[in-house]
Amino acid sequence: MNNQNDDIQSSLSSQGEGDNNLSPNRIKWQEKQTDPVTKRLLQDDAELFLKQSLSTPCLSAIKKAEGLWIEDTSGRRYMDFHGNNVHHIGYGHPRLIEAIKKQMDDLPFSPRRFTCDPAVELARRLGEITPGDLGRILLSTGGSDAIEMAMKLARMATRRHKTISFWDSFHGAGFGGTSVGGEELFRGNPIGPLLPGTEHVAPFACYRCPYGHEDREGIANHELCGLACANMIKYVLEKEGDVSAVIAEPVRAVPYIPPPGFWQSVRKACNDAGTLLIFDEIPNGLGKTGRMFSCEHFDVVPDILVCGKSLGGGILPIAAMIAHPDLDIAGEKSIGHYTHEKNPVTCRAALTTIQIIQDENLVENAATVGTYALERLHEMKERQDIIGDVRGLGLVMGIEIVAGSGDKTPNSLAADRILYRCLENGLSFKNSMGNVLTLYPPLITTKSDIDHAFSIIEDAISSES
Repeated sequence: MNNQNDDIQSSLSSQGEGDNNLSPNRIKWQEKQTDPVTKRLLQDDAELFLKQSLSTPCLSAIKKAEGLWIEDTSGRRYMDFHGNNVHHIGYGHPRLIEAIKKQMDDLPFSPRRFTCDPAVELARRLGEITPGDLGRILLSTGGSDAIEMAMKLARMATRRHKTISFWDSFHGAGFGGTSVGGEELFRGNPIGPLLPGTEHVAPFACYRCPYGHEDREGIANHELCGLACANMIKYVLEKEGDVSAVIAEPVRAVPYIPPPGFWQSVRKACNDAGTLLIFDEIPNGLGKTGRMFSCEHFDVVPDILVCGKSLGGGILPIAAMIAHPDLDIAGEKSIGHYTHEKNPVTCRAALTTIQIIQDENLVENAATVGTYALERLHEMKERQDIIGDVRGLGLVMGIEIVAGSGDKTPNSLAADRILYRCLENGLSFKNSMGNVLTLYPPLITTKSDIDHAFSIIEDAISSES
């Protein structure tokens, strides 16, 4: 039995970006889906879609999404603290729906070689809200494509092809994003070989430091650990001498929050090496961390910034690469010639989403509610022995589940059980790295929403005692 548990623990821990859709708890959950409509949809879905880890087979079938709530076909309602990070303004915002409908009536499509008002207006708006002098735009339908454009542009600008990223990072599911991503789930055999010249060189100031900078409980000293990671980046850039770009999320979605000075150090190392710095703000940009973009917390401006996911307001897919004007060098090449590059409907969705975020002060709300939530999490940690660490910035939060009784060993089995107890009680989130309860509530979340969600989580954790 212990060997079986070890195998399950290992499988759960290897999932990285999300929770395992083949765990025993997931199988038990699906066996309870006896509603005939839900059962039929899940069976049809499993037969028609290719199976893949994390997404198919599915958890349930959705019939309604509104605000921070989703409802499945059996009538069960969930607070959505996951949302694939697309629901910053809440699902089905009426102002966004109205704007999309009007745009469809006015101009439904713009073929390539033509521009349109919404596309030009969006490009201008993106340049206004991003930090520093960033202001040259390319649009795509998804974050993976935008990452690919950024990698191509970095190669053109530097005449180099090597790229540095971080262990266990995720930058999309295309071959470029997979190559610079560090998760085995997306890149391991038999998928490879991937793009040459990609190297994962540092763990990014993580909770458990591989360099040994840990306290007596085995938890990373973030100041020392973060410095070690930054120094490793500097060392590799100097050693290689021909790296085109360093690519990273300024705040890892796990989440990991870098210590003071970390990104300044990496920025300087990139400058010294003639290497571009690409920030992937796809999950956490547009206000999730309590600033419009998470890199603003660290007073560091990248050469290229990529955003997506929530840019379409949780309705339409759109992403953007925003670059420094000096990188406007691709006039004789095509690095992102996408069919829907300047689609007026998706551009209108993005424009309206940005305007809603600003008009409703949602960035400020994320900062205020996020501070309250982190205080609540620290209080919860004091009461619950199996919480090894809590961390967060704005409305990006993580709860590390460990063995307990002074043992800080990651406990993926307990985290998986906690996830499904919370689902039973109406709260959806995901687990990352096997044992981190990862919470991404939308920017519309209130303190009372946090209280309700955290009571569900603590009740589920208490059941492990």
